[in-house]
Amino acid sequence: MKIQLLNKIAKVGLAQLGADYEIGDAVENPEGILVRSAVMHEMAFGENLLAVARAGAGVNNIPLDTLAEKGVVVFNTPGANANGVKELAVCALFLASRDIVGGVKWAESLAGSTDVAKQVEKGKSQFAGTEVAGKTLGVIGLGAIGAMIANTALSLGMNVVGCDPFLSVDGAWRLDPRVKRVATFDDVFAAADYVTLHVPATKDTKNMVNAASIAKMKDGVKIINLARADLVAAADLKEALAAGKISAYVTDFPTDEIVGTPKVVTIPHLGASTEESEDNCAVMAAQEIDDYLKNGNIKNSVNYPNAALPRTGAARLCVLHANLPAVLPALTALIEKHKDTFGIANMTSAAKGENAYTILDLTAAPSEIAVKALAAIPGVRKVRTI
Repeated sequence: MKIQLLNKIAKVGLAQLGADYEIGDAVENPEGILVRSAVMHEMAFGENLLAVARAGAGVNNIPLDTLAEKGVVVFNTPGANANGVKELAVCALFLASRDIVGGVKWAESLAGSTDVAKQVEKGKSQFAGTEVAGKTLGVIGLGAIGAMIANTALSLGMNVVGCDPFLSVDGAWRLDPRVKRVATFDDVFAAADYVTLHVPATKDTKNMVNAASIAKMKDGVKIINLARADLVAAADLKEALAAGKISAYVTDFPTDEIVGTPKVVTIPHLGASTEESEDNCAVMAAQEIDDYLKNGNIKNSVNYPNAALPRTGAARLCVLHANLPAVLPALTALIEKHKDTFGIANMTSAAKGENAYTILDLTAAPSEIAVKALAAIPGVRKVRTI
């Protein structure tokens, strides 16, 4: 099998794939693609492509719907870089609290002058700030990263409020019980001295920090955005900074609009830029794509449902299809017509939005004619036999 690399992927991750893979950036017509930040929206995809694995959490660089319609599963690696982002978020808390960046630049400007120590003592007051202990941190999004930051902030002596409409049961268990969960983002905005954003960029979250939401925040609020630039309306942010409504903004996503703006600290997208995060993401992405290509199991897909089944039959049939009520009965009915040559030993089916996935373990390998007939069922996007 062939795996195309669109970015440099850590060797420890590629080592998960073994000798039965051809791996490289020049591989043509691959079954799988491993990617980090490369933009795929204008790419042409070959008929052999089965899966794309993103070594990271965000997938805005990947055309999810286009690939779903082609029966291509897209994976990401939630939580693999969470600790790296959490540590940068803790750093951002302090960068927002004190003008550390400005102070460092000013101290460096004293190079070559005399009596540096005296100048420092005289000028340091212009960079004074506040402490985080006793303040309230508002966490927007309590997934793998948000939960870690919430728990860590408690250990710094902060009060923490958070909101996540899609919080899973596992996610809730990860949260320290002292984290106060509130019903809406507006509740977070009203309570917080610091707001940190940890949600994906979607049509619903784009520009969620805007003039209206900023008006609901405390005067002098500090905002941290290590998630995506699109979450914050730049013009509204700059107006609030100039007015003093927002006292500091720290982001991992510099843009043309905000670079050089007073009271803004722009970090050059370093959230997951640690050796450990890159290794963890590469390992998880490689394991996900390997298990899918070899066994048809899906874990951590962003465009198809998760589904897995122990291998029990002589052959495995993997069917990616639209989430339509008529598809599954049509699949089983057609297999019933071929009961003299093969049958169903075990199966599972799951749906996610408009997309669905069915795994069928069969008593014998289906004929090429049967596979083509299954692929011709309306709503079926891709059929493969393992």
